[in-house]
Amino acid sequence: MRSKLTILLLAVAFNAAAQYQTRFEKSGGTQTPTYEEGIAYYRQLAKGFPQVQMQEKGLTDSGRPLHLVVYSRNKVFDIKKLKAEGKAILFINNAIHPGEPDGVDASMLLLRDMLVNPEKFPELDSVVVAIIPFYNIGGTLNRNSTTRTNQNGPEEYGFRGNARNYDLNRDFIKSDTRNARSFAAVFHQLDPDLFADTHVSNGADYQYVMTLDYAQKDKLGGPLGDFNHKVFLPYMHKHLKEAGFEATPYVNAWGQTPDKGFVQFPDWPRYSTGYAALFHTIGVMTETHMLKPYDQRVKATYAYLQGNIKFLAAHRNALLKLRQDTKEAVKTQEKFAVSWQVDQSKHSTIAFKGYEPEYITSEVSRQKRLHYDRSKPFTKDIPFYDTYVPVDEVTRPEAYIIPQGWHNIIELLRLNGVQMTALEKDSEMNVETYYIEELETPKMPFEGHYWHTSVKLRTEKQKLTFKKGDWYIPVNQWTNRYIIETLEPKAVDSFFKWNFFDTILQAKEHYSGYVFEDLAADLIKKSPELKAQLEGKQKADPEFAKNGGAQLDFIYQHSDYAEKEYMRYPVFRVMK
Repeated sequence: MRSKLTILLLAVAFNAAAQYQTRFEKSGGTQTPTYEEGIAYYRQLAKGFPQVQMQEKGLTDSGRPLHLVVYSRNKVFDIKKLKAEGKAILFINNAIHPGEPDGVDASMLLLRDMLVNPEKFPELDSVVVAIIPFYNIGGTLNRNSTTRTNQNGPEEYGFRGNARNYDLNRDFIKSDTRNARSFAAVFHQLDPDLFADTHVSNGADYQYVMTLDYAQKDKLGGPLGDFNHKVFLPYMHKHLKEAGFEATPYVNAWGQTPDKGFVQFPDWPRYSTGYAALFHTIGVMTETHMLKPYDQRVKATYAYLQGNIKFLAAHRNALLKLRQDTKEAVKTQEKFAVSWQVDQSKHSTIAFKGYEPEYITSEVSRQKRLHYDRSKPFTKDIPFYDTYVPVDEVTRPEAYIIPQGWHNIIELLRLNGVQMTALEKDSEMNVETYYIEELETPKMPFEGHYWHTSVKLRTEKQKLTFKKGDWYIPVNQWTNRYIIETLEPKAVDSFFKWNFFDTILQAKEHYSGYVFEDLAADLIKKSPELKAQLEGKQKADPEFAKNGGAQLDFIYQHSDYAEKEYMRYPVFRVMK
């Protein structure tokens, strides 16, 4: 028989759960809260339980503040103190795409259960949970029931673009939005040990409710990459399966059906998990399947987040030490890969649970169209290409120097915890200098930028004078990966590729040809070397030999009159 105390405690818990029932529960799993309802709910929990603190963390493009909700069982909310106590930190980001609100509801339910039924969460003695209820507030306020065309619920939801129509899951490096800058401040305050970003997946049909999009093992690298691949992910797959939501890697099968195999999604630093990896945090995007009922998707996301808490409690000491060791090792790491490609010669094998694809006649076009036959489920071993190899590698310089005029770059580096010093006086230094030789730029913008590709560089060693107040950035920091992957122009998501330095790609001064003719003639008379270079190109290039303007420009570009800044990348490498 149950004791009176047990019955009383159960009654209290039942009444508390009823008091803190969410809109998702009240609707039978078909609705998600509005922004105002969600924030009010978290305020209610913070008011009712001293283990919860709700904080405002900077503005978003919507004009409203970014909120952070922190659960700390010992009621300490100073992150430095919590870390000194050896607590592990789980950071959950919701509604980056507000049409995918599964994590919004899962996080509300999880926090409520943690508070109302603490005995079910013994792991929280050693784990702190930090939640962003709504990251894309502008998109959450833009509520509708049509833009997620293929999605099976909820009844209403937000819009993918933020208040300025940015896709925030492309903005972590370039940080065009207030959202991204406020997020970076939160991320670095927390320095989380695990990061979860909640999403819903479009694409192929298959049996899974949950798929996981995680950091590439090669890019996360070293012992931390091995730990992610061999310890964390197997633990989470086992936990999800036991919870009734067997998962598979994110099905990146655009343009083909997944039964033939697929490639691991490349989590470049523009994305949340790629950004987290730069700072040695294991991150996963949960990608529930759009065609599954909303209540199942929320429950699967809940199970994943609960699994993160359990994992952190079980492996806290190992992960905290591994992250600290990685931070120390990266300070002296010599080689850094800055771009990657999948290795098609290697793959692992997945027992994939899908549906037979077939091509039937479209009722719209009368042409053949793809259809997945749910009456024909299968389990099939398929290749999963999850090995990436470096394309471009760089050697770590002793430091970078950035002229103070590029204050926008300095602001982003500081925001992301990079240490630097201002030169105390004008200084002459030997540096490596890049010149942009070639690049390709698309005709249409991508997230407000014309992202450069196929960048080719020329490197010169030069002795240059830098001004008092220019910035010296030593590359001996635990943030080295962020420093190098933003400042090296060939890196996938470098500041150069995102157009931060495009003013150097246009000459500001030039010459009048008829005036420069006489000066050019005088230059080649005075410089036998320049004359020889000109004649060599005339012999090698018949078209050039016929083009007087091109020859005049050749002399100009090889003279002291040419702009030194034109095509010269204004981030300079101080070598050892």
